[in-house]
Amino acid sequence: MTDPIFGRVLTAMVTPMTPDGAVDDAGVLRVAEHLLDHSHDGIVVNGTTGESSTLTSDESIHVIELVAKHVGDRGVVLAGVGSNDTAHSIEMAKRAAAAGAHGLLVVTPYYNKPTQPGLVAHFNAVADATDLPVLVYDIPGRSGIPILTETLVRLAEHPRIVAVKDAKGELWAATHVMRETDLQWYSGDDVLNLAHLAQGAVGIVSVVGHVAGDSYAAMVRAVERGDLPEARAIHRRLVPLVDALMNTSQGAIMAKAALVELGVIDSAFVRLPLVESPPEHLDKLRTGLAASGILTS
Repeated sequence: MTDPIFGRVLTAMVTPMTPDGAVDDAGVLRVAEHLLDHSHDGIVVNGTTGESSTLTSDESIHVIELVAKHVGDRGVVLAGVGSNDTAHSIEMAKRAAAAGAHGLLVVTPYYNKPTQPGLVAHFNAVADATDLPVLVYDIPGRSGIPILTETLVRLAEHPRIVAVKDAKGELWAATHVMRETDLQWYSGDDVLNLAHLAQGAVGIVSVVGHVAGDSYAAMVRAVERGDLPEARAIHRRLVPLVDALMNTSQGAIMAKAALVELGVIDSAFVRLPLVESPPEHLDKLRTGLAASGILTS
């Protein structure tokens, strides 16, 4: 495997909140420490799973600053700064850099459906705003448009656009980009972590990693040493957990519920329009945690 810029195992961290909906600073630090304790090389703050769309700009920067100060040199802190407004993304990129972020996660602009040349202009403008390396986040299921292969090849020409978080689910397209560029590839879809790693991804940016960081680190190591049977065994053991977190309702909702089950945070509160898990979803979560060996009592 190529030496990874951002590490191999990262999780897109939830933003813990109190039952009245305020950001829970102590909970933020507990989750960050929990992730570091469970084999994470880095943490993505203010991503989709962090409920970035319902945090104010000041709240987002506050959480980035909290995590960056707490993590220090123990891991990489990537700050989600993308939006569908390039000027706002540039402002957030500058503020995140000042808050101590080590890199930037920049999602495809959503809702307004720019053209592919517009995507190039957007990502380049954000990358030009600071000296931090950029992880481009391709997730057409949320953004409404994919970043095409030729667009990613063009983006690779920018010296600070160094990696892709792939939640597009097109493995053959990923192969083309990895063949034609030096962009480092990160699986952004826990369902496809093993597939991406097997074809050359350097790491993962996970949601299930909130509770399965050690297992994912073992999977990455197994692939790295060429032990695909071991990697497959880990992948298959985690199937009930991945289904519970990613295929039940919504990732942020279920990840917070899982962290409550493990005693890491006190409240599973999510801001509207998200709502907390109903009892039947919690039952599925507990079953998935137990079946995957995460929750043993």
